[in-house]
Amino acid sequence: MTQQRVYFNSRDKLIRLDIQKIVYFEGDGNYTYIVTANKQKVCVTLNLSHTEEALAKQLGSNANQFMRIGKRFIVNMNYIYQIDIQKQTLMLSDCDHFLFQIPVSKEALKAVKELVIQTKI
Repeated sequence: MTQQRVYFNSRDKLIRLDIQKIVYFEGDGNYTYIVTANKQKVCVTLNLSHTEEALAKQLGSNANQFMRIGKRFIVNMNYIYQIDIQKQTLMLSDCDHFLFQIPVSKEALKAVKELVIQTKI
């Protein structure tokens, strides 16, 4: 099994990440935080739209494992654990080492739920 990696420039650093270790991206203005499975949070100097474009460019068809959810998040679909529309939360977990809970609008969660049901991710 080969690892596929993505590369991001962050001011004076080059960051190389295995896509299987990326749990989600969180946009914050002109910056994006990349949260990994070992709970690291790395900041890159790209807004979320540019991050989304970089993923598509570097990963090609494998970029579809990442989904933009609302204005703030891009999540790794492989880590979706629970969608709670009432509480407006999305739980991301590997069911072993980590569990992240992120706030997402009801409309966005309904779209995620529908996509997960359709594609059986």
